[in-house]
Amino acid sequence: MNWFRDMLLRKYGDIPREVRQQLRQLENRIGYRFNDPQFLVSALRHRSILNKENLGRHESNERLEFLGDAVLDFIIAEYFYHLFPGMVEGQLTKLRSVIVSGTSLVGAAKRIDLGEFLIVSENEDRAGGRNRASILEDAFEALIGAMYLDGGVKPTRTFIELHLLDNWREIVTKDEYVNYKSLVLEHAQANSWDSPEYRLVEETGPDHSKRFVVEIFLNGVSYGKGEGTSKKTAEQKAASVAASKLGLLTNDEYNLDSTSD
Repeated sequence: MNWFRDMLLRKYGDIPREVRQQLRQLENRIGYRFNDPQFLVSALRHRSILNKENLGRHESNERLEFLGDAVLDFIIAEYFYHLFPGMVEGQLTKLRSVIVSGTSLVGAAKRIDLGEFLIVSENEDRAGGRNRASILEDAFEALIGAMYLDGGVKPTRTFIELHLLDNWREIVTKDEYVNYKSLVLEHAQANSWDSPEYRLVEETGPDHSKRFVVEIFLNGVSYGKGEGTSKKTAEQKAASVAASKLGLLTNDEYNLDSTSD
């Protein structure tokens, strides 16, 4: 698909017919047809390609990822607010945090084969970037941001319900989907502590294969370290270590069986 990638890199002008046909494959998978396919192109463009194509940092999918993250939080919150009218704020927050966790988003991205369509550098491609969890997570959020800008809340909500919320009960009962950063933050707030501090203590490897080590501190005390291919992943793993030391429970605190849906 190198020809497809190269043609997608065009900054201006109409997208060629052949490229549109490739984009249609992804649109068919996600169940949404973009009015302006340039939004979709922007969502697929990873920062690893910017230098080669003389593009600015703002032309990667990172801005759309930022927007998509906020839109996702809102739609998930709205969904569970209406689904569980008897659920208290703390439970709703924990429920949302699990659904928007990195593991959950990566799983959704893989189900639509999003990595197949990403615009990445040749080095990133050879290093397995299309299957890298951090890249898939960010691209999925960027796709949500692009869809929101192109079509508004309604189709974005439909997409999230079909591709992320379709198996939400399975997600919230599996430990692998837990958003430990949110759990640790809520624990700190409940005890009137300062917010958790995540310190980057090590960064190694070339740009296309980075490794990060992050240490988590609560009230100035270290609660452990985490390692990953992105800062976000390393922070999540560090928070997991802290959650274990703090004895935080995760699987039985939603009381889903006692709440009508």
